[in-house]
Amino acid sequence: MSESLAVYPGTFDPITNGHIDLIKRALRIFDRLIIAIGENPAKKPLFSLEERLEMVKEAVSDFPCRERIEVASFSGLLVDFATQKGAKVIVRGLRAVSDFEYEFQLALMNRRLNRQIDTIFLMPGFKWIFISSTIVKEAARFGGDVSGLVPPNVEERLREKFAR
Repeated sequence: MSESLAVYPGTFDPITNGHIDLIKRALRIFDRLIIAIGENPAKKPLFSLEERLEMVKEAVSDFPCRERIEVASFSGLLVDFATQKGAKVIVRGLRAVSDFEYEFQLALMNRRLNRQIDTIFLMPGFKWIFISSTIVKEAARFGGDVSGLVPPNVEERLREKFAR
């Protein structure tokens, strides 16, 4: 039997504890997980792609199953990236009903582009339902305490970024 491999894509600008929760949930289902950081030209990230790669790698570095995780970046179509990596599943997070419509449209488009790749939706634990990278950045921008919402390395990076 072959190993199951999934791709968990996102901008991760920055990675939050909600993302971490979904990574842990996905690793209970799949043998291997690729955390795929997208270069989305439509978004204006606070952190560079290199910074986001570093933060994600550091955030998962102490996981007991670290060898089952790959952190990579991609540009272009997600289904092309997944195919190139040999993944048959895309993992997406749903926090609220408002996420569903957008995520459903993405899943349907991905299915149209490549019928061999499925999308699975996971919900984070209840305490992470309200967290998004956007909300975390806004709070940090104005001096709010984001400890407990992001990994410690990300909290430090946010402090450095907004101290300038």
